[in-house]
Amino acid sequence: MSAVLTAQEPSAKYLANLQPPLVQHFDLIAQAPGGVTRLRELILTLAVQGKLVPQEPSDEPASELLKKIRAEKDRLIAEGKIKRDKPLAEIGDEEKPFQIPDSWRWVRLADVVNVLNGRAYGKQGLLSEGTPVLRVGNLFTSNHWYYSNLHLEPEKYCETGDLLYAWSASFGPFIWSGPKVIYHYHIWKLAPHAKAHFDVGYFHTYLQEKTAEIKAAGHGVSMVHMTKEKMEKIVVPYPPLAEQSRIVTRVEELMQLCDALEASGQLEAKQHAQLVSTLLGTLTQSETPEALADNWQRIATHFDLLLDRPEAVDALEQTILQLAVRGLLVPQDPTDEPASVLLQKIRTEKDHLIALGKIKRDKPLSPITDEEKPFGLPQGWEWVRMGEVLDGGSGTTPLRARVDYFTDGTEMWVKTTDLNNGLVTTCEELVTKSAVAENRLKYFPVGTVCVAMYGGAGTIGKSGVLGVPSTINQSVFALPPTDGIDIDYLHSFVITVRSQWMSFAAGLRKDPNINGQIIKKMVMPLPPLTEQSRIVARVNELRSLCADLRRQVINVRAVMENLSKSLVAEV
Repeated sequence: MSAVLTAQEPSAKYLANLQPPLVQHFDLIAQAPGGVTRLRELILTLAVQGKLVPQEPSDEPASELLKKIRAEKDRLIAEGKIKRDKPLAEIGDEEKPFQIPDSWRWVRLADVVNVLNGRAYGKQGLLSEGTPVLRVGNLFTSNHWYYSNLHLEPEKYCETGDLLYAWSASFGPFIWSGPKVIYHYHIWKLAPHAKAHFDVGYFHTYLQEKTAEIKAAGHGVSMVHMTKEKMEKIVVPYPPLAEQSRIVTRVEELMQLCDALEASGQLEAKQHAQLVSTLLGTLTQSETPEALADNWQRIATHFDLLLDRPEAVDALEQTILQLAVRGLLVPQDPTDEPASVLLQKIRTEKDHLIALGKIKRDKPLSPITDEEKPFGLPQGWEWVRMGEVLDGGSGTTPLRARVDYFTDGTEMWVKTTDLNNGLVTTCEELVTKSAVAENRLKYFPVGTVCVAMYGGAGTIGKSGVLGVPSTINQSVFALPPTDGIDIDYLHSFVITVRSQWMSFAAGLRKDPNINGQIIKKMVMPLPPLTEQSRIVARVNELRSLCADLRRQVINVRAVMENLSKSLVAEV
């Protein structure tokens, strides 16, 4: 924090004018989970409550300013430039959420601005050239523009410096900084009645605070139903014009300081992740249990530094699984039946099931090349393709138009959203027995390992083990239990290769997903069956320790966050 303050000296001196509890514990608030976000929200709150900058007795009070705005509004109405609205109700005390300085006044938004609707466009009205049409997506996420050849009344355009508010599913205020555009129906332009008595930056600050309040209350989706009339009735704390300008300047300076803190925090997190990755990487690079023990000793000296956040414990758990499937977690036993014999038994049983018509014969899989083997295997292990030893398949999604397939369902139907890398005993959506019968949904038994094939980077490769018999949908690939392969060992391996599947999917432009063939072709290290059991026992033991450690770390962070919130509340 001290380095940040040195680098941001102009901002830091303003920070000293904030409330003492905030200054005294600024580091703690900023470093707690979500701390910088909370600081931003706090700055906005202080700004619109008149606590961020001092009041100046020489400022023209808001009451005089409002008289001028009302006179200008009446003039515009008389000239027919704006319409006379219905009289707004007086602002009741219950609508005033906090005390404001004496020189301020409470106003309704429509007292100072004209809330203007944008123009609605159907797809057929959006062209590839003409005047740009500003849509909500262009304000938030999209760089793709549509155009219009219509000539509209002046109020349907916005220009640089105009205050806008997006009110659809994505919502919030913006000061437009681009060229002249037509703004879409899901955007309001807030046109001041008297520009000379209106600071667009202050109203942008207030609407940011109001938007954060809505989101914090968990009612963000309600903006979809926000009407122009409701927007006009919003109450606004209105300062003198000169103070509006001082508030905007102070907010900008403090937000720059937050940017610096955030950048520093992100850099620290990146450095920490790199340190964790480097040190844990030395474990997976170990070629023998003895080398692993030596490398672990080096890491143990930095244990408190490394494992001070949940994501680091997650990385350790992933490393444990990597060590498990490399044969480095438990010692080999020369008396174990080698995997080569186990593999032959699995193939013989698979041929028997094919002959009985219980499973289908797949297309032959190509031999495993040396380039496909990512590491050396212990004595007694074998490389296999998953399709050689497992008989997998995807599920089915009943027709959504058939409401009777889903209403009052009783049958398990696992989707990608139900997979949590653990045991699956419940699902988000049940289907009916008629859906199962008419769509020939297959029940997969307890112990089936399920893998998500679709759903984007956050979902592809997620997995789970069925704890109850279940059907699955078409985006899930099931690997039922097979004699000779321990279910938990298989699932450990599936978790370790998720990043490979995600990477493969990301490289596909047209269809960024994986499929059954990709899963079947995956090269898997196969240990002797008795060693699989030893590996699973050791993994379960270590993952349990990781779970305990993760809870401790989260509890410490929760205490820190609660203390941070308490300190913020003091202000």
